[in-house]
Amino acid sequence: MEPIETDLNTILAKSTHDEKINDRFSEFLSRLDSEALDLEIFRLEKIVTPQINCTDCGNCCKSLMVNINEEEADKASVFLNQSREEFDDLYIEKSEAGKMLINTIPCHFLKDNACSIYEVRFEGCREFPALHLPYFQKRLFTVFMHYSRCPIIFNVMEELKEVVGFDSTQ
Repeated sequence: MEPIETDLNTILAKSTHDEKINDRFSEFLSRLDSEALDLEIFRLEKIVTPQINCTDCGNCCKSLMVNINEEEADKASVFLNQSREEFDDLYIEKSEAGKMLINTIPCHFLKDNACSIYEVRFEGCREFPALHLPYFQKRLFTVFMHYSRCPIIFNVMEELKEVVGFDSTQ
């Protein structure tokens, strides 16, 4: 296994340089056996994730829009000792259809690269980068969308290229 890369500038530069390679890699991955691919992703995620301290990075919290639901908003408002109305006014943007998201990037709750509401953090935050979830192939677009911003995704994908025998020169 290659050394773990955590420098966001290096990751971004490689992501930009390898954009066409990663498009081909995504297409290559879409043709593999889904269950076998999930198992390999799970294995690599278990190796890579412990080697990366998310609080050294916090880039997901600095750069992603976070969708939340009513129950999560209720829990966060209680955790913050705020009324739900006050919580919504301060932190939430709602669509006409009732969809909710945190109204700023970076996230309001990021303090010193850590989540100030970690105990009640939102599902999207708990699950990110979602490499531990099944049906990886269905998320290829979003995985590669986040490849340049998340060292875990970046390192898992780079190692996966080797494991599955992807030829980046073709």
